[in-house]
Amino acid sequence: MNGIVTKSTGSWYSVRTEEGLMYQCRIPGKFRMKGIKSTNPIAVGDEVIFEMEPQKETGIVKEIKERRNFIVRKSVNLSKQTHIIASNIDVAFLVVTLHNPETTTTFIDRFLATAEAYSIPTILLFNKVDTHDIEMDEYRAAFQYIYTSIGYSCIDVSAKEGTNIEQIKTLMKDKVSLFSGHSGVGKSTLVNALEPGLNLKTKEISEQHQQGQHTTTFAEMHPLSFGGYIIDTPGIRGFGVVDFNKYEVTDYFPEFFKLKSACKFNNCIHVDEPKCAVKKALEEGLVSETRYESYVQLLEEEEENYRQDIFK
Repeated sequence: MNGIVTKSTGSWYSVRTEEGLMYQCRIPGKFRMKGIKSTNPIAVGDEVIFEMEPQKETGIVKEIKERRNFIVRKSVNLSKQTHIIASNIDVAFLVVTLHNPETTTTFIDRFLATAEAYSIPTILLFNKVDTHDIEMDEYRAAFQYIYTSIGYSCIDVSAKEGTNIEQIKTLMKDKVSLFSGHSGVGKSTLVNALEPGLNLKTKEISEQHQQGQHTTTFAEMHPLSFGGYIIDTPGIRGFGVVDFNKYEVTDYFPEFFKLKSACKFNNCIHVDEPKCAVKKALEEGLVSETRYESYVQLLEEEEENYRQDIFK
């Protein structure tokens, strides 16, 4: 039987067939994905082939079909532990808030770089705009310019007031959409506004730490009444990228990639090399300082991981 994994709890997987039937399935003890070292061999969004267990109402996954793409992250504290958030995604929506809690450019850039690496179009949703004053509106405009000037779409959203909800639904129609972001950015409230029948649990921000409470424990895929599916993910506090070659990191920053051919050296990594087009653009204010800082940070992490692999 064929189906799509709609929920993973670690040991059991909810699998939905084309007919809309749901089955609980498990995997054989030695089941592993070739070429991917991950804490979860099967992810939400995976297309699988499964068989029913004899005289039981549960199934066993026999095969995972080839993934078109996936979003993967590593733990910030456990650099070798990776986790596939979801697979076979048509569009990713990263929910951003500028306060209560603040989403940093570093976090956004890491998510965008990972999405670029796996060819997943990403749209930034700036939530809670109904709470912004004039000063915050001006800050939001400057913040968004960093990304709109590169080519990313930024949409102002208020889940509570319904701002631009219909626009987002149009972008989601008949697609598999991933929703991600920090804990507390209002992701579950936004998903409920898009599809009220889901009734996802929501919690308020912790006033002491200005962080959200985790309301989604596992990633889960839900069918949409207006066509397509939505994958709701747990709130992410840190986003460590996985398996980036330092000579390829430029490729995941579109504005740097466009300048790459103008550098003197073909293997320029835009740090210490002379006649670097990216550094020249940085000096002239043509590329964002925060984006460049995120880029350099990723380079340094990959260099450190490379040394650890050699000397371990």
